[in-house]
Amino acid sequence: MRHTLTIDGRTLSYRDFGGPGRPLLALHGGMSEGIAFTGLADALGERWRVVAPDQRGHGDSDRAPDYSRAGYVADAVALLDHLGLRAPVAVLGYSLGGLNACHLAAAHPGRVAALVNIDAAVEIQPTGGDWMGFLHAMRYTAPTREELLEAAGPVGSRFVEPALRPLPDGSGWRLPFHPQDMLDSVESCRGDHWDAWLGSDCPALLVHGTHSRSLPRAQADAMVTRRPGTSYAPLDGDHFVPFTDPRGVHEAVGKFLAAL
Repeated sequence: MRHTLTIDGRTLSYRDFGGPGRPLLALHGGMSEGIAFTGLADALGERWRVVAPDQRGHGDSDRAPDYSRAGYVADAVALLDHLGLRAPVAVLGYSLGGLNACHLAAAHPGRVAALVNIDAAVEIQPTGGDWMGFLHAMRYTAPTREELLEAAGPVGSRFVEPALRPLPDGSGWRLPFHPQDMLDSVESCRGDHWDAWLGSDCPALLVHGTHSRSLPRAQADAMVTRRPGTSYAPLDGDHFVPFTDPRGVHEAVGKFLAAL
């Protein structure tokens, strides 16, 4: 079920999949939204209560003045407080969400009982011919769905088509994110995040698409070796492994959570 809360005048939307189980905060990747964890919530059943926000600037959540790690983490803490979840919870994140989950665990170790990182790197540097450049050509709104999808290019069918929103006044459609916000968010991710990854000591799992261009194998191996209490789940896929091998991801996450 979808709910909202207000943070500094902004609306933060979130999905609470319910159930009597232990709470699991699930943070989606860039250009996505909380509903992406529907399959995970189904796979975990009543053992875990999955709570998945539309992170700032995504889905039905309002745009934000910045897309820093501190901002994303503050939103997550506000959501936990809003839900009355004062005891440590399990936190899972994919890509952007995985990076945010690492920073949440490091900044608020008393709030995080376990950490699941799905293919989020800790060394993120600018690359030539940045693959996110397609965002410059995208449109936030258009009179028709077709125009938005045409401008969305390579992510149209994967990220955009199922999530388009009608404008409130009926004049057209909008993306589930603003392209400029996503560019700002990507830029704010760049840098060295080893301190955040190593800054918590709770049990952790790294789910890795072994062909990922975002998280090279050498870096994944170092992340597991350098952080005590970290398990490794390699899957035969690329960075988009939650979409290409959801069953593999669900099984790896379920096994890790069951052992806590």
